[in-house]
This record gives sequence, structure tokens and C-alpha cells, in this order.
Amino acid sequence: MATTLRPIRPEDRLSLVEHLDELRKRLIICVVVFAGCFGLCLWQSDLILDIVNRPLEKTAFKSDKKSSSQDPFERTAAFQAQLRKSAVASAASFDDLARAAEDSATRQGYEDLATQYRLLAKSVPPREARRPVTLGVGEPFTATVRIAMYAALLIALPILLFQAYAFVLPAFSRQERKIALPLMTMVPFLFIAGVVFAYFMVLPNAIDFLQNFNDDNFDILLQAKDYYRFAITVLIAMGLCFQVPVGILAFTRLGIISVAQLRQSRRYSILGIAVVAMLLPGQDPVTMLSLMAPLYVLFEGSILLASLIDRRASRAAGDSES
Repeated sequence: MATTLRPIRPEDRLSLVEHLDELRKRLIICVVVFAGCFGLCLWQSDLILDIVNRPLEKTAFKSDKKSSSQDPFERTAAFQAQLRKSAVASAASFDDLARAAEDSATRQGYEDLATQYRLLAKSVPPREARRPVTLGVGEPFTATVRIAMYAALLIALPILLFQAYAFVLPAFSRQERKIALPLMTMVPFLFIAGVVFAYFMVLPNAIDFLQNFNDDNFDILLQAKDYYRFAITVLIAMGLCFQVPVGILAFTRLGIISVAQLRQSRRYSILGIAVVAMLLPGQDPVTMLSLMAPLYVLFEGSILLASLIDRRASRAAGDSES
């Protein structure tokens, strides 16, 4: 039985016990890496929660909707903004009266009033985005732990994918390994690119649309459990959808489908992309279009890359024959 992890060549023949031993060691590595990342994310949970809550900035209570909005939270925000303006104006007025007063006692009284109004203006909370609310006794703890687990999975994903690839690599032939190696190296980078795109482009627009849609008829409270589930699901789904180039290049390189067939099936591909976007979380038009656009760009880019690889391969084959 092998005692250490070592590169396994395609011609090696391992027994069932040796395969299980290798699988056990790679699983232990994955668990240790994930546990370390989870501890780090739990330690920095405040920073992670702040990052996840940042897409809510577009859901700030609109203090400028003074009369049109029926949302009590937005009406409260408008009242607070007006109260702050009135307090600042009153403080300035009492300062002017204090400077014009001839009696020292009167001047001191005006200055005290101006100080009180300035303190009132400072005490009025500024306009800020909605924050997730917790309803259960243990929900702050469970929501924090859940977010830390998702963040740990995201950080540890490249190592987890490498361990999975290293385990199945011996089953590939030498030619298949030449195809699989560059494709597998693309997986973590594409996943991270999908997560970043979803965080900066898809998630803020989707939240802005959904939270402000018909908000005059609802008292909108955003529960932490539902928001974090929605946000993490969108990020992970977009990261997985960005794996489209890997699948297309794998199919074309293995000869399962050709570039010409991909070009002829563009209409069906657009329909499939629309169905996938519809099945993903947030079935609103903004989220669907935000998901469909990059998927179609990735599809077209994969066709272009596959055609370039085919041309290079055919050119190399022609040079070798000559």
C-alpha cells in the first residue's frame, strides 16, 4: 500500500486497496484545507458579512421620495432627512441671534440652543441601505457560520479541484491528459471570474430591481437567511455557468461535436441559455438578462477558441506529415 501521495502514471496498476488509500489521503487533504479556510473566514466573519452586504447599497431608503412613497421606512428616512436640515438651519439661526444679542445671558441662551440643535442634527441617522434582519434567537450565529462556510468553499475550491483532478488523472490516456490538463487549469480561474462578475454586475442590479419593485405596497424587510441564500446561490451559479468554455472545448477536442455543428446550433444554444437563466435564482427580467449576456459571450468565445485550436492542430499535423 502506498504510504505517500505520489504522481501516478497511466501505465501504473493499483489495487482497489491502493486506490481507496489514495482517495482517503486526498479527502483528508481536502478536509484539512477546507477546515483551515473555514477557521480563517469565521475569524474574519465581520469583513465577509460586510462584503456580502455591500450589494445592498442600492437599496438605500430614498429620502427624496417625500410624498410619492407609501413605504413607511422611506417616509421615515424622508422625515429624518428633513429633521436634519431643520436642525442645521435652526442652529445657524440661533448662532446669528447669539452674535446679535447684547445681553450676555441672552447670548448664552442662544448659544446653548444652537449647540442642542447641532447635537440633534448629528444624532439623526444618515440614509443607509437596508440591512438583513434576523428573526430567530440563533439566526445571527447560524447565518454567520453559513456565510463563513460558503466563503471557505470558495477560497478552497482551487485546491479541491486539483485534488479531484489528481485522483482521476491516472484513468486518462496520454492524449486525453494533454487535453484535460489545460482545461482543468481553466476551471478555478473561470469560476472566480464568474463569481466576480456576478458580485459586481448581476447581484447589485438584481437586488435593486427586486427590493424596489412595487415597494409602495409592501413593508420590505430583508431576512438574513433568505438574502444570504439568494446571494451565495447567484454567485455559485454564475461561477458554474462560466465553465461553459471548458465543456465546449472538451467536447470539441474529444471529437464529440465539431465547431461547425456548434455554429449551426446557435438558435438552440440561445434557447438553452434562456432556460438556464430562467432556472437560476431571481427569475426577474434584470437577473435573467444579466445572466444570459455573459453566457452567450462565453459561448461565442468558446467557438472562436475551439476553431483556433482546430486550425493549429491541423496545421501541426500537416507539418508533421510533410
